[in-house]
Amino acid sequence: MSYVSKKRELVLISCISVVVFVSVWEMVCRFGLVDPIFLPSPTEVVLRGIRTLNDGILMSHVLASTRRVMIGFALAVAISIPLGLVLGTSRRFCAVFDPIISLIRPLPSMSWIPLSLLWFGITETQKYSIVFMGTIAPALLYVIEATRNVDQVLVLAARNLGASRFQVMREVILPASLAQIISGFKIILGLSWTCVISAELVSAKEGLGFMIMNGKEFFQTDTVVLGMVMISITVLIIDVILRRIENRVLRWQR
Repeated sequence: MSYVSKKRELVLISCISVVVFVSVWEMVCRFGLVDPIFLPSPTEVVLRGIRTLNDGILMSHVLASTRRVMIGFALAVAISIPLGLVLGTSRRFCAVFDPIISLIRPLPSMSWIPLSLLWFGITETQKYSIVFMGTIAPALLYVIEATRNVDQVLVLAARNLGASRFQVMREVILPASLAQIISGFKIILGLSWTCVISAELVSAKEGLGFMIMNGKEFFQTDTVVLGMVMISITVLIIDVILRRIENRVLRWQR
């Protein structure tokens, strides 16, 4: 069996598993085995999605959450890459920042919400800060670890050829560690969604987290499930886009 045939077979199996799962879910709800207030049927969720999509409400929530995630995530990436490269190659700098990172890393994103509300109020900046603070420490650790895993033979060869410290980081360490860094950032992106939903559940006027909380307040379980489904779909779409970007950026490694 060829590679393409195997891939198609796996995709078919995945599609069948999803169809079976949704069918069982629908039948459980149709036969009244579960109260609709606790678990709406897929049909009810789809109908709610169509109504909110036609009203323009659904896309506004999706776009609001996506904007907050991407801005907070981009800030974390912009800081973690250069700082992580320096910390991964300098023991002195690492000794300075390691205690701070160790203190920040265990803190869940929700622990930053009270302080962020005091600092920024109920603003978009507050949402960005929650995503940033919830992702900067793990992003730094991924970059540091990827930097330290670079083959030291490459580093020594560059130094022997007269490359400066900055040139070694830019021309040798960064390209060699980029694949591992991108893989780590894809995991961090999923964490970013956890952060923004936490922020929106507490203080927001729009976004998927606000949509879920609003549905819960009015006992609209179909709205709650719709918000959860839209989070998964949005993350999957972003992941596909990142995979395409990764394939282009790391084309020379394939």
